[in-house]
Amino acid sequence: MTKNSWWLRFATVLLLLAPISLFAQNATIVVDGSAPAHPFPHFWEQMFGSGRAILSLRDNYRQDLRSVKQITDFKYIRFHAIFHDEVGVYDEDKQGTAVYNFSYVDQIYDGMLANGVRPFVELSFMPRKLAAKEIIQAFWYQPNVSPPKDWNKWEDLITQFTRHLIERYGIEEVSHWYFEVWNEPNIDFWGGDPKQATYWDLYDHTARALKAVSQKLRVGGPTTAQAAWADVFIKHCADQHVPVDFLSSHVYGNDKAEDVFGIHETIPRNQMVCRAVKKVYDQIKASSMPDLPLIWSEFNASYFNEPAVTDSAYMGPWMADTLRQCDGLAEVMSYWSFSDVFEEQGVVKTPFYGGFGLIAADNIPKPSFNIFKLLHHLGEERIALDSDSALLTRRKDGTYILAVWNYSAPEDAGTPKTVTLQLKNIKAKRAAISRVDRDHGDVHPLYEKMGSPRYPTTAQIKDLQHASELGGPEPAKIQNGALTLTLPAKGLAVIELK
Repeated sequence: MTKNSWWLRFATVLLLLAPISLFAQNATIVVDGSAPAHPFPHFWEQMFGSGRAILSLRDNYRQDLRSVKQITDFKYIRFHAIFHDEVGVYDEDKQGTAVYNFSYVDQIYDGMLANGVRPFVELSFMPRKLAAKEIIQAFWYQPNVSPPKDWNKWEDLITQFTRHLIERYGIEEVSHWYFEVWNEPNIDFWGGDPKQATYWDLYDHTARALKAVSQKLRVGGPTTAQAAWADVFIKHCADQHVPVDFLSSHVYGNDKAEDVFGIHETIPRNQMVCRAVKKVYDQIKASSMPDLPLIWSEFNASYFNEPAVTDSAYMGPWMADTLRQCDGLAEVMSYWSFSDVFEEQGVVKTPFYGGFGLIAADNIPKPSFNIFKLLHHLGEERIALDSDSALLTRRKDGTYILAVWNYSAPEDAGTPKTVTLQLKNIKAKRAAISRVDRDHGDVHPLYEKMGSPRYPTTAQIKDLQHASELGGPEPAKIQNGALTLTLPAKGLAVIELK
């Protein structure tokens, strides 16, 4: 055998062994129960976005709402287009006098309240008869994003709308709601020109009209895409003495650094959201209103329909890492969205198309549903941990709950990761491990085995719903104060230490 042929065979053996040797990941994490701790409110599960207002009247929307409420106990829903013509709020008679109809508004909000959630009211979009011109945004349901033709008529719409809500539900109830002025006026959801100056007009007229109805109503903005305008919005409100009770903004994991920060840098998908939230948080703290609450009213790993992202187990490590990084920056972060009863790109054509929701069509839970279910079990106190792939919490009863994950980008296959947890100052003898990964809580293996049907039969739907269920936690022994587990690529584990 020549030297070259021997080396070729040796290299071949190395490559064959690579998945378990050369590229295997190993990590040791010291889990110290006496490390510094701070409160850990569940900011990620207080509010969810959803498809537009009229969809909330559908039975499948409300089924999905109840399913997500059961695993998170979320408190608020935010959606677009309460003033869209399909809701029927605004009309004008032949003399141009406003005619109001709150019939569907009542059905929409009655249904939410009956299911234990309150509205986070996004005041949008423009009724056509109130619009200065027809400026149609690209969504399938064709929202008109024009400024109003008459600011007095717009103010009267806001006044009559909020008065009606108070008459129906009472000020004590409605004072717990939030009123957010418009949606993402810095991009194509606002047709004013110039955008910022005309949005200031919209905000000023709206906020003052709301507060004229009741000072107890909470109003905020600028609800921008890409973490924009926060500092100048606060300055505008301060300079013009315009009421503001909270600041809101949006960002997605695949937003570009040029758009969010004005820099040429490739920011990984799992870092973009919290870097953007931190940017706005810092702007608030440096402003004349340093205590203004920050409500992040939209976020997700992608604003595209990417099945390998929002439909997949990838969301487990991504979401857990987002909680780790965003802790302490926002009072509320609203995941977009809780359900794929959603029509921005048109009628859903297949169950798994990369929709933003936790639940696919036909009430089929995605991995993200199970991810939120597991993360709900985290404690109310966070304990310091020297790791960028784990999160240690403690419940009120003293139980330690640990999340640990194996992150890799959606386009990377990733490799398994073996993690050894060295317990310190934690008197636990056993553990219960719950997982979400390709083999746990992921409906896709069965769906693919079925041939990925575009229209599953009723029998297939039941099988898919069953396949999406998480099994019970797997027991594990703690030996010599240590626990070792292996996480597959893009796997998340939540561990209860007993």
